[in-house]
Amino acid sequence: MNIAQYLDSTYLKTPEQSGISHEETLQINKKLAQEAIDNGIFAVMIRPDYVAEIKKYIKERNSNVAVGTVIGFHEGTYSVDEKLAEASKAIEDNADELDFVINYKAYLQGNTELVKEEFVKCTKLSLEHHKIAKWIIEIAALTDEQIGDLTKKISNWAEENFSENDLSKIFVKSSTGFYETTGGKPNGATFEGIKIMLDNAGKLPVKAAGGVRTPEDAEKMINIGVKRIGTSSALALIKNESSSGGY
Repeated sequence: MNIAQYLDSTYLKTPEQSGISHEETLQINKKLAQEAIDNGIFAVMIRPDYVAEIKKYIKERNSNVAVGTVIGFHEGTYSVDEKLAEASKAIEDNADELDFVINYKAYLQGNTELVKEEFVKCTKLSLEHHKIAKWIIEIAALTDEQIGDLTKKISNWAEENFSENDLSKIFVKSSTGFYETTGGKPNGATFEGIKIMLDNAGKLPVKAAGGVRTPEDAEKMINIGVKRIGTSSALALIKNESSSGGY
């Protein structure tokens, strides 16, 4: 199986989080992009500040590697207007894919209308500009029942507000990789959580992010129906190596 075509090679640490400079972070992102170009990896997933430069880098090398970025990251509690503004800037910088962190805290508080509003408005903006929209629901913060319910709500909202042809461009995604769990609980994709998402996503594709650390796990995710995998260890996976990375 050619798993490279399913992979979003991911680096989402800010310079402050990693203790290095903007320029050093840019070089890491360029290395990520070059690895994707050289190995047929579908996309790189990076912070918004680096989208314009990395898109230019890839274009100069006549590659079709997609550039994705994160919106409302990582807490998801940005206002709808803030998410729209961040998404608009990413679109202006030529991002191909926008991975929004849904306001799962508002969902947990019962404010479903706010969650629906941001989903519809941000997805509409993405589709109008021919971008892929992915919605991160942060499964480590949810119970199994909540994972199923929120995935189902997103699926229903998508079918109610967008055309049949658009549904393949709207993903439900598992995790940010930055959620802090307790008791050793995984903060990324699990087979159990992904299965619940797949069972409730309807016609929407599912992205498993974080926690996929072996080629066997990647193949299993793909075989059960996942369309994309977010990982900080894309190169290790396609070289048939296991990863000890956290995402």
